[in-house]
Amino acid sequence: MNIRPKKHQILGLLPRSIVQTHGDRAGTGRFLSFDDGPHPEHTPRLLDLLAAHGVRASFFVVGRHAEQYPSIVERIVRDGHLLGNHSYSHTRFAHMSTADQVADLERADRLLAAFDGRTRHRIRTPQGHVTLPLLLHFARSGRSLAYWCYDSMDYHDDDAAVVVRRLQTQPPQVGDIVLMHDDGAAGMHALAELLPAWCRDGWTFHALEQDAACE
Repeated sequence: MNIRPKKHQILGLLPRSIVQTHGDRAGTGRFLSFDDGPHPEHTPRLLDLLAAHGVRASFFVVGRHAEQYPSIVERIVRDGHLLGNHSYSHTRFAHMSTADQVADLERADRLLAAFDGRTRHRIRTPQGHVTLPLLLHFARSGRSLAYWCYDSMDYHDDDAAVVVRRLQTQPPQVGDIVLMHDDGAAGMHALAELLPAWCRDGWTFHALEQDAACE
């Protein structure tokens, strides 16, 4: 399994104003990001863990899940994390037209605005699906898609020990945007073991910045 997908290495060659695959390479910062929540059990426990270590992260939430668990989304914002748009339906974008993809993302934006007052949010498409027409649409709109350069693959493994070994063997580097998920337990349990040591070693963790267009 490749923790650094070639597709995203290629996307990283595009201007950051169009696609962001990594953060600031200076300093000690890494960027944890979580997709597919909120989940009624796993997300609150993850938020407790991050708060205990003073960690800020980015949560790319699914709109229909946010409707089900609004209090969790409120806490994400209250705790100082970035609230991102992971579509409303989480339908496979490969099966949708560009117009339907845009409509689904805009529906999620409208929903999330009630939580943080922003009319537009950083976007990460379901399954990381991206096409040239979608990139062109957001380039014309002055929006940057938020991707990643390090895939924890926590969604492949129910056993947190496997995720821990992967993250220890090939740890995230400074500036890496790390893809994780908060709709399962493996990633959260792995971080519960790893974060104390990482923080003792002087690592810092940050939420991604909002685009200037996402006000």
